[in-house]
Amino acid sequence: MIDVALLGTGGMMPLPERFLTSLLVRKRGRMMLIDSGEGTQVTMKMLGWGFKTIDLICYTHFHADHISGLPGLLLTIGNSERHEPLTIAGPEGIERVAEGLRLIAPELPFDINYIELKDKYESLTVGEFDIKAMQVDHRITCYGYSLEIQRAGKFDPLKAEELGLPKPTWSLLQKGESVEHDGKTYSADMVMGEARKGIKLCYCTDTRPTPDMTEFFKGADLLVYEGIYGEDEKRDKAVKHKHSLYSEAAEIAKAAEVRELWLTHFSPAMTEPQEFLSAAADIFPNTVVGEDRMTKTIRFEER
Repeated sequence: MIDVALLGTGGMMPLPERFLTSLLVRKRGRMMLIDSGEGTQVTMKMLGWGFKTIDLICYTHFHADHISGLPGLLLTIGNSERHEPLTIAGPEGIERVAEGLRLIAPELPFDINYIELKDKYESLTVGEFDIKAMQVDHRITCYGYSLEIQRAGKFDPLKAEELGLPKPTWSLLQKGESVEHDGKTYSADMVMGEARKGIKLCYCTDTRPTPDMTEFFKGADLLVYEGIYGEDEKRDKAVKHKHSLYSEAAEIAKAAEVRELWLTHFSPAMTEPQEFLSAAADIFPNTVVGEDRMTKTIRFEER
């Protein structure tokens, strides 16, 4: 299972009751973050999940409302007594941008490893997190992210017995390891059933809808997607600045057959995002208007 926290839901500039867009994910005690606009460490402190176990920070793009909180965040992580290396991933140029911001946070008790994304589609694995990235359609290079957790099939004791494998080897096979018995090597796939449904979480903001989103988000348990404006009357403005409307987010969620949609990255001019919920919910009923520090636990599906 994973825990998900929408740290902030604002776009462009923070408001007194709305931090800038950022998402925190926790898996088996380790954490990853997507984007860190101004004040991200403040809303994280309010959430109370801590800072020390953040292993990965992914950036969608280099606009200030998504990355300007990095120096303060790194200092806060440093003050948590973290000494393990931390990985920062983002579009090509992320090291140059991050190191520029670090001029005001030069001394940290941990190293930083950088992963620069250059292609249309990218994959990366850092610790507990297997991530896929896809370039989207914004005014500058911007990526959407998908976190996928695969789940192996159930151990089949009948298969193990048919192969003559002694019970002391079963636990190793269940962990995915291979074992030696009577001069032969047996792999885990020989005694496991079909793979079970895993968990898929997708995050995408600051983009126009694109045709390949349907496949990239396909079947996600949760899609966190921007809704810069609630009113369809502002479509021309959204198109001009390369953003998406509530209704467009809902159309994407419907086409991709996701389970739940969280809207985020609201325009500061939209002081009551909840008022426009029907613009999305009429298209995709399981839509939620995001709120700062809203959380959800996504569990494996049991059949």
